[in-house]
Amino acid sequence: MDSAADEKLGPYGPARHAAVMPTPSGPAATGPTEPCPDPAAPPEPPDPAAPPKPEPPRTGYRLVFAVPEFRYVFAAHLLSALGVVVCEIALSVLVYRLTGSPLLSALTFALGLLPYVIGGTLLSAIADRCPARRVLVVCDLLCAGCAAAMVVPGTPVAVLLALRCATAAIAPVFSGTRAATLGDVLGEGDLFVLGRSLIRIVNQSAQLVGFAAGGLLLATVTPGTVLAVTAGTFLGSALLLRLGTRARPARRTARGALLGTSLSGTRRLLSDRRIRALLLLTWLPPTFVVVPEALLIPYADLLGVGPAGAGLLMCAMPVGAITAETLVGTFLGPRARARLTFPLGVFCVLPSLGFAARPSLGWAVALLVLTGTGIAYNFGVDRWFVAAVPDELLGQAMTVMQAGRMTIMGLGMGAAGVAAEYAPLWVAMPAGGVVGVVCVLLVVAEVRRTRADGPVPAGVSGTAGAAGAAGATE
Repeated sequence: MDSAADEKLGPYGPARHAAVMPTPSGPAATGPTEPCPDPAAPPEPPDPAAPPKPEPPRTGYRLVFAVPEFRYVFAAHLLSALGVVVCEIALSVLVYRLTGSPLLSALTFALGLLPYVIGGTLLSAIADRCPARRVLVVCDLLCAGCAAAMVVPGTPVAVLLALRCATAAIAPVFSGTRAATLGDVLGEGDLFVLGRSLIRIVNQSAQLVGFAAGGLLLATVTPGTVLAVTAGTFLGSALLLRLGTRARPARRTARGALLGTSLSGTRRLLSDRRIRALLLLTWLPPTFVVVPEALLIPYADLLGVGPAGAGLLMCAMPVGAITAETLVGTFLGPRARARLTFPLGVFCVLPSLGFAARPSLGWAVALLVLTGTGIAYNFGVDRWFVAAVPDELLGQAMTVMQAGRMTIMGLGMGAAGVAAEYAPLWVAMPAGGVVGVVCVLLVVAEVRRTRADGPVPAGVSGTAGAAGAAGATE
């Protein structure tokens, strides 16, 4: 599962902009402005002897881990992420042994994605209305309870699937709250971006390690025992968060029904053109990246490479993602990473075009590794997004971002399966790349249009000031 909460000034970042989001049609915010220069006066020529503006200092992952509170958040996320992956494997095996149905077994994985839209839409306000540490600990305890309930002998399959839905609905609230907390723990500058990168590295690593560990555990013990271990990982995560993170007040004190507050907050976010464009930039590339990934098992069967070859194909994309995140975060500064955002966002959907040539196992692995490297485009998007969102909605915005990403990825996987029913794999897989390039280019153009030109006068608040800060990084 994914951790978050609340001071206006992080230990390494500037104070957030005002948390007021004016409607697009409302009047511009007022405040002190700079006097207009005399139009008749010629501009001063640049001083050739003036030193060039220095690049912001590189921080690196070492400074992120130097923050004690982040180390607890990181360790907790490592435990819960492994728990989620192992839980999915164990539950899938348990359901298959109880029913003998491949459909119901596969449904356990699908139910890990579909309820995201419920939690991300209807429960998203929890991330800002309640103290962050309390939200994170309670979410972990609820997931531990769900995993423990799966262990009870004689639990009907329908109840097992319902418990899986419950953990999936909790996940976006947890991840959104944790993401917002990183801004308080690390500040909102480069350390925040690198902290988010480390969380993504954990997610990708959990796929590799979790599937291997789950397979080894299931080879020696029963699925119920593995689920009990999963409950223990969630409890361990809750303990780390409770003991290692600070208690911070809620970001908002909004009253009223949770459902109404969640829906109104989501409408506020989506009505802002800048935020909407950045959400689309976060959602669309992964939607098309998962098209070849969803079809890897049938493609491995087409190549006749067996289970070992299929496993190699499944591991390729996470390996590329981990490598790119680590290298970009270690060796590039903030400006260089921001400049790579748009090119990498487009690039990550291009390698799937290579499947039109029906590549062999080795070439297919290479294409998937290249696809995984595109995940590094998130460095820039994370920084722009947190600058564009009002502080009072940051937790909800992160929840909506995560829920939307997972939901649309699930839809992308389903669309890939439908396409493969009516077209050969070497047509369906690159077709996703073609459509993806067009869609991502359109979103990139929209993000460019929404950035502010020039500095924002002092006193301008809300998304106007945020867009200026974001535009400066682009």
